[in-house]
Amino acid sequence: MTLRLLALTLSITLLSGCGGSGAPGKTAAQAKVLNVYNYSDYIAEDTIPTFEKSTGIKVTYDVFDSDEMVETKLLAGGSDYDVVVPTLNFFGRQIQAGVFLPLDKSKIPNLVNLDPDVMRRIAAQDPDNAYGVPYMIGTTGIGYNVDKLKAIFGSTDVANSWDLVFKPENLSKLKDCGVTILDTP
Repeated sequence: MTLRLLALTLSITLLSGCGGSGAPGKTAAQAKVLNVYNYSDYIAEDTIPTFEKSTGIKVTYDVFDSDEMVETKLLAGGSDYDVVVPTLNFFGRQIQAGVFLPLDKSKIPNLVNLDPDVMRRIAAQDPDNAYGVPYMIGTTGIGYNVDKLKAIFGSTDVANSWDLVFKPENLSKLKDCGVTILDTP
């Protein structure tokens, strides 16, 4: 992630904060410490040192490895994070539990540049997009060699379904081509 994107992300969350008390939190400039809770390996190794050097704000970067872990910590209260990067799957419950403060959209002029379709998807969990902005989006795709599929199956119609990789009889026909599936725990 670039420093510019980090600065945008951090600036947005600095204005909202976490804590659910409803009381305004300290800004990072006042506290000179920015508390971030994110998945590990989501930013480059030099991002935090570069941010700290350019702003004079120290970053405390805590990591989690699952939705359940971040939710447990946030719902327990007292975490005092300025930036939290939850997944959309759990975001709505965390909003309803009151762990986030609303964003001050007047301080985020680049909101108008965010993809409206993405913002609509987030609004299903965060009505009016009051508590968060997208940080990153993951997608799953299937890539295949058209000529090889035609040679093996007679056409590429089999690629119109997940059966291509989930039916053993199809997968066995592809074993000489090589099949790779990315997986996360």
